[in-house]
Amino acid sequence: MSRGICPRVTSCGPFWILSAVIFAVNVIDVDAYSCHEVRTAFQLRQVGPLHRVPETPGTDVDLLICKHHGPSCCTRKMEESYQFAVKRETLHNIHSYSYELEHLISGHSDAFQDMFQYLLSFSQGHLSSLLEGTYSSLSRNALPHVNQLFSSLSLYLRGANVSVEATVHQFFNNLFPLVYTRLINPGIEGSVMVGKEMADCLRMIRQDVNPFGPHAAIMAQELAGAMGAGRQLGLALEEGLEVMNATEHLSLSRECVKGLVKMVYCSHCRGLTLIKPCVGYCLNVMRGCLASVSELDQPWRRYTSLLEQLTHAMAGHHSLELALLGVRGHVDEALLYAQLHGPLITATVDKVCGLSTGEPTGMQPTSPEVTTSVVTSSTPLPSAAPSQPLPEQWMGQLANLRRDFLMYLQRYKSFFAALPEMLCEGENVVDDATCWSGDDVVESYTGRVVGNGLHAQRQNPEVKVRSPNPTLAEVKERMERFNQETQERFPKLGQMEPWEELGSGEIDEGSTTDCDDEDGCQASGDGPDKTSHTDVSSERKSNGRQPGGDSPYESPVKPPSVRVIGGSPSAIWAQPWSLALLLAALCFQWTLF
Repeated sequence: MSRGICPRVTSCGPFWILSAVIFAVNVIDVDAYSCHEVRTAFQLRQVGPLHRVPETPGTDVDLLICKHHGPSCCTRKMEESYQFAVKRETLHNIHSYSYELEHLISGHSDAFQDMFQYLLSFSQGHLSSLLEGTYSSLSRNALPHVNQLFSSLSLYLRGANVSVEATVHQFFNNLFPLVYTRLINPGIEGSVMVGKEMADCLRMIRQDVNPFGPHAAIMAQELAGAMGAGRQLGLALEEGLEVMNATEHLSLSRECVKGLVKMVYCSHCRGLTLIKPCVGYCLNVMRGCLASVSELDQPWRRYTSLLEQLTHAMAGHHSLELALLGVRGHVDEALLYAQLHGPLITATVDKVCGLSTGEPTGMQPTSPEVTTSVVTSSTPLPSAAPSQPLPEQWMGQLANLRRDFLMYLQRYKSFFAALPEMLCEGENVVDDATCWSGDDVVESYTGRVVGNGLHAQRQNPEVKVRSPNPTLAEVKERMERFNQETQERFPKLGQMEPWEELGSGEIDEGSTTDCDDEDGCQASGDGPDKTSHTDVSSERKSNGRQPGGDSPYESPVKPPSVRVIGGSPSAIWAQPWSLALLLAALCFQWTLF
């Protein structure tokens, strides 16, 4: 019987014999392999509906991205699901890194603002206690102006369009009618009609009469100079949050998504669910996808350098704290100056406003309250003199807040240049003997590894970058404009001496130096990028932090929140340590006499 078959087969010719063998092999391959592992990975990674995955590999699949010869466990519908999944996973990974930086910026922004408001509240209570205890005759009517002064300063530090100089001069304009009628001429209210017209005239001529001597101008100048850097620091931190928000919601191009699918999921089509991409291959894909993000590197480095310089300017010699604590001393000296020059002020006011007053008290006040005022004012009260120690609570919190902020900031100077490399580390890639090259399993990736930025992507063999991301291009332009405006507003910012406490070893040497291309810390060129992001990626891997969990950068220590607007302006002086501080300062000053 076999002899009967053989002649028939032979008569069919060699072509049919070969076709039969190929068909048998294909049938055996299809039967031998199943898509069980692919279905499992598809379900565990929540790629899409499980019914889209076939039970066995297909031989006539027409794929658009994961093209290859032989049976495949993928379908067109699976490719669509893979595109949505890889986009979701990539953005999640980017967010897992940017979350820590965003938390650093937002946490310290809130902490700095809380510290500013705390200093304002303390200074407001400091001044209110002076008026209530020493100048009680005008304190009730003056306290609303004190509230308005510190409310405006608070808005200024929060970024509002407020002039510190105008605010201070407006405060003294409103104070002059009270000082004139209750300190310089305390009996004027009983002899003439004091009305709105008189008060308006006194406010109008205050700067010409100059009843407070140089103290009003000095106070305005000191506050404007000291608070300017603090305000700009707050604006800079808000700008940083806007940048991070834009990068978190970036859109991935179609070419990028195809490249990511090819890198992450095309190996699944062949049943290779555990193979990882080669490192160089991953870098090319990620640098192509994040080319526009990498363009933020240079303005970001300049931005972080300005953050350091603004922090140093605000912290230098405790200028902000001293300026706010010095408000009480300047007001006290201004009121004393007005009393000592009462006769000259009264004569000038009579000529300008046409007021007929009694004999001015001048340096010989007749009112008991005024006598107390002059005697008390002759003894210097606690002010912001350089020899006066600052409260220990402020010193510790401010020092830790600034030092921690600068220390953490160093780790993120190269964040946007290092992001592609951070996404190609750890469990995402493999650098062993075998890895996935996008087309097959290889021993090593042989393609050219390009650098960061749009220009370098012209040579990228994996992802075609046709045009920059318009949203990120706008972010880059806005950041460059902010850096330029900050530099123009503070032309000597880089020349300011750093805070002494920052040189004690907590910050790496050269922390205030901007990073240039020659320093070797920018990711550019055609070779693999080795940027200075080691601290960020290694610490994140060791801690395993994810969004929504505990960040390795805890929220900075915040001072107690004390509202400036509203409430009792002298409530802070009800604290025992504040009264003890004041008494100790008074005793110290008395010993000098």
